Amino acid sequence: MKKFWLLILFVSVLFSCSDSERSNNNPYIPNYNVNLSVDMNLPLYSNLKYVSNGVIVPNYGAKGIIIFNAGNSYNAYDAACPNQELSSCNAMTIDGINAVCSCDKTSYSLFTGLGGKQYPLKQYRVQVTGTVIHVYN
Repeated sequence: MKKFWLLILFVSVLFSCSDSERSNNNPYIPNYNVNLSVDMNLPLYSNLKYVSNGVIVPNYGAKGIIIFNAGNSYNAYDAACPNQELSSCNAMTIDGINAVCSCDKTSYSLFTGLGGKQYPLKQYRVQVTGTVIHVYN
């Protein structure tokens, strides 16, 4: 009987585990398909080789994609303000290690995506192979 309960506990823990991604649902930012590759050997993206540097790649997602070197990993976020109507704001700007919304001047950490408002930055998946960063959802 004890083995049965251990098995039930193990199965419930297994199914309750997540891949530690936060929900990307945001009523202000539609779910666009994103499939972007950038090569850090190109001058436009060479800053991404260094920690705490980021770039905005226009014409992807809702308002462009922010790619940021977080040290041990790369983060990619939509450049749309996550707590504003899509049509009311320009694309966010990068200010050091933060992205700043053009409407309400809220700063969002490019390390965590958090900004103290209801919704964090909309995050995309990232895969790095050599000097190529692939951003997708």
